[in-house]
Amino acid sequence: MKIFKILIPVFNDWESLSRLLNEIDKNIKNIKDSQFECLIINDASTNKNPGIKVPPNIKSLEIIDMKENRGHARCNAFGIRYLSLREDFDYLILMDGDGEDRPEEIVLLVEKITENPNTSVVAKRIKRSEGPFFQILYQLHKLLTIISTGKVINFGNYSCLIKDDIKKLSTQESLWSSFSGSVKKHIFLFNTIDSIRGKRYFGPSKMSIYRLIIHSLSIIAVFKINVFIRSTILIFLSYYFFTLIKVNVALLMILIILFNILIYLVSLRENKKELLSSELNIEKSKVFTH
Repeated sequence: MKIFKILIPVFNDWESLSRLLNEIDKNIKNIKDSQFECLIINDASTNKNPGIKVPPNIKSLEIIDMKENRGHARCNAFGIRYLSLREDFDYLILMDGDGEDRPEEIVLLVEKITENPNTSVVAKRIKRSEGPFFQILYQLHKLLTIISTGKVINFGNYSCLIKDDIKKLSTQESLWSSFSGSVKKHIFLFNTIDSIRGKRYFGPSKMSIYRLIIHSLSIIAVFKINVFIRSTILIFLSYYFFTLIKVNVALLMILIILFNILIYLVSLRENKKELLSSELNIEKSKVFTH
């Protein structure tokens, strides 16, 4: 029997978490030869946990309360680091706690990892649920990522990782800032499933334009060396080409330089020391069973 850990960060959104656990329970009940356990990272919520119950098909529920709020990405990084030091499971599934990672796709992740037990699986987004303006910004983010890094990154946190990849990621400083960027950079082989971005169970999306920008730049910053090299080549080619046709390229060069400075500043969010010592932020933990 294979043991799957499901890692879910939460900040105040206990109502969504409760519904998500029940939806997970419905979707895993017919999966054979598998056991599911949940690890909830409470990111220093200001709303009290109302008392989350363990659904019947989930073996156990561990809730870790953090002392200080660190944000969604760093909760995932902590969880990966925390589980990399444990041996009581076979695979790790990462999920958002608000319903946007659809529980029905857990079956697809498990099927794919069963076909290739030694290869991690990521959920490739083929359709999103946000409005047209946000989707335009998201497409611009993907285009900018391809141009500046040469990498196509069309997945988020929703994934199923093998233990070797968990251990590999658990020491990478970039994980403290960007999960998907770290996977793309450090895991050279992974499978994909098609995934549809779901709608939040309760309340509006927490992904503001500002957070989308930081999210996008954090992914690009993982490949900052690629960005610097490509930018340098672009500056020289632009200068040579536009000089031939007598066009001033000063503004373009300034914009490229400013973009590189911004990427460098965002890359400072990466912090290996904080990642390796992230367990010091644990206030308490408790395991719930039936």
